[in-house]
Amino acid sequence: MKTPLYLYVIILLNIGLTGCHLKNQLSDASGTFEVDEVIVSAEVPGKILALNIDEGDMLKKDSIVGFIDAVPLELQKAQVEATMRSLHQKTMDVRPQVQLLKDQLAILNTQLANALKEKNRTEKLIKADAATTKQLDDWNTQIEVLQRQITVNRQQIKVQQSTTGTQNSSVLSEYQPLRRSVAQIDDQLKRTHITNPVNGTVLTKYAMSGEITTAGKALYKIADLSIVTLRAYITGDQLAQIKLNQRVQVMVDNGSAAYRNYTGLISWISDKAEFTPKTIQTKDERANLVYAVKVRVKNDGYLKIGMYGEVKFDGK
Repeated sequence: MKTPLYLYVIILLNIGLTGCHLKNQLSDASGTFEVDEVIVSAEVPGKILALNIDEGDMLKKDSIVGFIDAVPLELQKAQVEATMRSLHQKTMDVRPQVQLLKDQLAILNTQLANALKEKNRTEKLIKADAATTKQLDDWNTQIEVLQRQITVNRQQIKVQQSTTGTQNSSVLSEYQPLRRSVAQIDDQLKRTHITNPVNGTVLTKYAMSGEITTAGKALYKIADLSIVTLRAYITGDQLAQIKLNQRVQVMVDNGSAAYRNYTGLISWISDKAEFTPKTIQTKDERANLVYAVKVRVKNDGYLKIGMYGEVKFDGK
């Protein structure tokens, strides 16, 4: 007795449905792989003299990958330094003027000493009736004049020193801001060297040698592909089954019916629910709200950005 054809059809449908059911139950969540991307931008404006990178290149952290024309900054620095040197030429040297006044003061002191001697001698002569009181009055008058001149001379020295010092301080007060300007230009000159900030692979190149760039303009995008992150979504019921730093099993398609297995580590769990993304299916498809989780996976080279992956929390 032959088996009716419809029985074969029923058996095949049951097998197919069983296989689909097992596949759906194989994972607890699913999502896509992503990485932390770094966009490297120009830090100073100018012409790009060199940008020695290509998409797919692996770069080391702190390596120099290009240069921006530094001539305008070097000319600006030279101009500021010339201004600093000219400040010293604007200052006044008070020493010659002060020395001249001191020489005059020395002469006045000598004249005063001689006048005092002549006064004493005249007083003795008056006692001996050999000189007149008018001669003594003349010497007293001369002594008073010399003393006033000495006082004025000393005041002139102080005024000269104070005035010149104030003028010099005003001129030299411009020196510190100019020195800070030189330090700022030196910092910008260092930034004309395009330095790669992280270890990683160049994903996209936005600029070419010879182009004019501005500060903040993107030059290239780089990411560390040695560790990728699977961003998956789970329901509220599954939230209680996982914790940070929990090891999980990550699976990606390896052909039509096979999986490539990896060990992952839960690095982040969202504390806020969100609506189910249209492109993501969770274990419970009836859930309207899901929670996002991130699973870090060591990349063996087969994992790509945007690739679909599944995760199983119990590790089986």
